[in-house]
Amino acid sequence: MPVTPPVLCYHRVGGPPELGVTRVSRAVFERQMTALARDGWRTVSLAEFADPRTARRAPRTFLLTFDDGYANLADHAYPILEHLDFTATTFLITDFVGRTNTWDARYTWSRLEHLRWDAVERWQARGFDFGSHGAAHQRLTWLSDSAVLSDLRRSRGALIDRLGPAAGMALAYPFGAVDARIIRLATQIGYGLGFGGVRGTGTLLHRARVPVYLWDVGSVPLGLRRDRFGALGRLVAHAANRCAIGTSIINRVRGPR
Repeated sequence: MPVTPPVLCYHRVGGPPELGVTRVSRAVFERQMTALARDGWRTVSLAEFADPRTARRAPRTFLLTFDDGYANLADHAYPILEHLDFTATTFLITDFVGRTNTWDARYTWSRLEHLRWDAVERWQARGFDFGSHGAAHQRLTWLSDSAVLSDLRRSRGALIDRLGPAAGMALAYPFGAVDARIIRLATQIGYGLGFGGVRGTGTLLHRARVPVYLWDVGSVPLGLRRDRFGALGRLVAHAANRCAIGTSIINRVRGPR
């Protein structure tokens, strides 16, 4: 049986330093992508990822994703990928497209800008995919059914209105927080693919992803390695992702943005 292509998740590439762990330097990102390309890896689109024949046709493939949709992806990440004939899927926080990241705890001196819709449309036309990271980056498992439905419907509707039906296919759960109830509600709204954390169940609405954090500086990201270092890297990434509950608590305490 063919294996589903692995999924990597980056957040920030380049830009100002932060107190958190999600920033990867442009130099590290470029080195990783270049090494993978030279070693025969290629990226897949969302549609290819969803096709079970993909792994059989091309086993050295992976889905490259970005969460949050920061504006400097268009400066520090997308051009590198385009040069290598790679593509990526970026999951947008739709209420904050074209705004700053006031949804987040403040880990940088100044607030960070998100991609604008016109930039998203330009890169979509050049072969990049986009999906939902929720409307307001809320921990969905802490919300009522009605609040979850409101957030995810609003996000999917905005994506379809601006980018077309394909943009409403996939959802990356904020903070990787997902359970059976959230999967049921996401399915009800119309999402066909869902991405959680390192320990996904393998179902269509709960695919696993391995985050690439600041310590993941090797030429081959830990999420693509199948040795003991890769297993350790996935364990550490899972632990780091679980620590993000602290951000959720801070955001709940300070209220709506």
